[in-house]
Amino acid sequence: MTTVRRESLAEQAAGLLLARIRDGEWEIGGKLPGETTLAPQLGIGRSTAREAIRILAGRGILATRQGSGVFVTATDVPVSLEALRHADIAAVIEARTAIEVEAAVLAAERHTAAERESLREALNERETHRADIDQHVATDTAFHRLVTVAAHSPILLDLFDNFAPRSRQAMADMLRLRGHHGDDADHDIHERIFEAIASRDTTAAGALTRVHLLALKEMLG
Repeated sequence: MTTVRRESLAEQAAGLLLARIRDGEWEIGGKLPGETTLAPQLGIGRSTAREAIRILAGRGILATRQGSGVFVTATDVPVSLEALRHADIAAVIEARTAIEVEAAVLAAERHTAAERESLREALNERETHRADIDQHVATDTAFHRLVTVAAHSPILLDLFDNFAPRSRQAMADMLRLRGHHGDDADHDIHERIFEAIASRDTTAAGALTRVHLLALKEMLG
């Protein structure tokens, strides 16, 4: 029986489950076995199996009915649902652009030496967590928050913090839709954003941040 690798267990488990659904193991309307049965079949723990189910439920493949179990509702992501998700992610990226471009400009102008060191450490941490989606999103958010902290603008920081939960979810959804785990080009532009801020190049810091966010939007197709 095929089991998952250690990397991105929930995503891999979700992929295996979807493959089994498409192979006809469970028909639309069919009920999946419980987590205690499903988890050993996939070679994972119950919490990872639960997360895999949540991922497929978010894509419209499965539905959890309270007190009844988990049922198959589709064999692929409904076009309307995927279009809606793309629209929501695009709107989140637009909002991020409004906040983070100005934050990068101000950070390049106002950051302290200690904040520059914190940014360097956050960027290093981001690089070590490029394979796992949830950790990648968490470390990416931490880096961009430190940029906003270095902007010394309380209002921008409030906007960032209030928006962060929705932003994290949208970014995780986008990476799952694309099967993307943080490529070299993505990390390279973050390095360039950091270097622009560190060298107090306000023009480059703002422009590179905008380019990065536009590239994310273009990934949606």
